[in-house]
Amino acid sequence: MLEKLISFSEQLQNSPGIKLIPKEALVADTVFEFLQPYSVSKGGPLQLKKPTYVENRSNLIVHYPGTSKRTLSFVGSHMDVVPARAEDWMVPPFKLTRDTENPDKLYGRGVTDCLGHVAMLACLLKELAIKKPTLEVGVAVVFIACEEDSTFTGIGIDELAKQGELEFLKNAPLFWVDSANFGPTLGTGGMATWELKAIGKGFHSGFPNKAMNPINLGSEAVKWLQKRFHDYFKRKPEEEVYKFEVGTSMKPTQISVPPGGLNQIPPFCTISGDIRITPFYDPKEIETKMEALVQELSSDLNQLECLGYDKYELKAENLKSKLEFKWISKPAAGIAVNMKSAGHAALNKAMEEVGKLSPFSLTGSLPLVGDLQKAGFDVQVMGFGRMEAYHAANEYGYLSEFMLGARVCHRVIEMLNNDKALSSSEAKQAGVGSAEKSAGAAAGAAAGAAPAAAASPKGGAVAGDTAAAGDGAGAKETKDAPAAGKSGK
Repeated sequence: MLEKLISFSEQLQNSPGIKLIPKEALVADTVFEFLQPYSVSKGGPLQLKKPTYVENRSNLIVHYPGTSKRTLSFVGSHMDVVPARAEDWMVPPFKLTRDTENPDKLYGRGVTDCLGHVAMLACLLKELAIKKPTLEVGVAVVFIACEEDSTFTGIGIDELAKQGELEFLKNAPLFWVDSANFGPTLGTGGMATWELKAIGKGFHSGFPNKAMNPINLGSEAVKWLQKRFHDYFKRKPEEEVYKFEVGTSMKPTQISVPPGGLNQIPPFCTISGDIRITPFYDPKEIETKMEALVQELSSDLNQLECLGYDKYELKAENLKSKLEFKWISKPAAGIAVNMKSAGHAALNKAMEEVGKLSPFSLTGSLPLVGDLQKAGFDVQVMGFGRMEAYHAANEYGYLSEFMLGARVCHRVIEMLNNDKALSSSEAKQAGVGSAEKSAGAAAGAAAGAAPAAAASPKGGAVAGDTAAAGDGAGAKETKDAPAAGKSGK
């Protein structure tokens, strides 16, 4: 399965700025076709639905119903990838490649982020459909489009939520499967991007007294803004509780000037950057304070240090330097998971059982996860790829770790369907219900390209399923049976 998905990855690159528009339907159709033999229309238990709001950019919802209206879910495994340049890689980026010295190590764009998770969850669903355990709390998986770039909206998780496709998931934990290093991830950062344009006066560099150097102005302005910003948005005690290594931060990441020679002081300079926001600060407060700081600084640029013959004003010419600030993207919320929820208790225990419990938080952002939490979803965050491989050249993951990830998902399903699986204190905290029959052998299969087997927590073996979805055309139908809510059309 994963081998086939990675073979599509060149067509899944998402960066509209360089004219890369992904075709997530390639993955959605492949997974649809892989699971269709176990669908309701073929006499199986799986309800398949493929909401598509933009041509070639499908989402996929797969629902294994329980006996109650409650449905736990695995959401966020996305079908687009970041761009890869072949010249930066030691292996072909758009082909699944095993490491020659360690066959467990798999290379390819999307292995960690996020096609490895797509393949793992597809195999987990197949095992559920084959074993057919009777569950009180059903299981849904939502594979999404358009995660890696937010230039275009109305395509992926945002539109699914808007159309009501996720409403049936509110009554049980939602596990966002797009992080790494197991964790669980306790918190992530919100994000904003900004641009500051410093406008001076260009002139020959041999006459700095006749110019207003915008590079120096921009540099001093950013330095001033950073100091004031960090003085105001200090670390909070909650960040320690949630294991954030750093707090809310504002910094420049890019600088540009108009084309010119080295002997020319440019007329303006543009500095851009981002703000990473821990979930314990309100994004609206960030927005308001940042704009107020720029306004305060702009009212008196002479409070900035001038170096050499620099000036921010040429009185003889009645010229003054100025700053122009704008948001590229306004501040969005991060997330701090509910550490008292049923989902968190089950996830912690499952991670501990496989020897991978290592909770952490980071100020990297997971788009729209905070919005889901605000909308009433009990969001928990996990992932089984490698953090250091995210968006990197020579992206990789380990087959054995995706197998362990499948076991974690299996145990979460089991524990949320059987309060006896948790200790009395955990069950009280989680408030889980009993099941007519536990998830049992619904364990995950290997997400890799070669047969493997994972040990079941119950002591048996769960066969690894690695069949490809076939080489034919994508699924012709877009809906097998309603998952819930409105149609995606």
